[in-house]
Amino acid sequence: MTPKQIERLQKKISEIRQALAAEKRKYGGYDDSRGLRYLPTRSFIQLSDYKGGLTYLRWFSKNFPDDAGFPDFLFEWTIILFKNGKPNEAAKKAFETFCANTYLFDKFFARPIVPIDKYEWSNLAAPGFTEHFTYSGKQPELADFSEWLANLIASPEFESRSKQYIEIYKRLKTEQDRETRHYLLMQARQLEEGT
Repeated sequence: MTPKQIERLQKKISEIRQALAAEKRKYGGYDDSRGLRYLPTRSFIQLSDYKGGLTYLRWFSKNFPDDAGFPDFLFEWTIILFKNGKPNEAAKKAFETFCANTYLFDKFFARPIVPIDKYEWSNLAAPGFTEHFTYSGKQPELADFSEWLANLIASPEFESRSKQYIEIYKRLKTEQDRETRHYLLMQARQLEEGT
């Protein structure tokens, strides 16, 4: 990366932070309907500034505690946690990423995307669902992360939880009973939260 590219990315992060700060001053809180808050993590990863990324994510968690995030953002969060030597937190965030989009890891490892016959909402299975997902398990700078992630998703615990999660959403696709749907959604939420 050239010094000019580094400067451009740092400027982009700074401009986003300024825009969010201006929003808070103007409204007394954040009304980030443009989704600016999700953009800095990509720049931090491109800069290999994982410490800066972690500082940003702490700020994000404090200011947007109920924000589930998008799959790409959660994936970037996982990378940043891993690169900061936080494998347990990264493993939890990896499962959240899987729950946000059960196909994203297949995309990362360049595996064929096979749609699962299950209830889909933000978990898009349509072609092009990850058009903006630019990460690959073959990127040299992510080699250690890629190896770790491959081992994580092949672990018995991750496989068991992911299969349970998918089974719940397969049932939700056809389940009409309101109470049963509520129960299934509670089970899915518990899996997502690791409880």
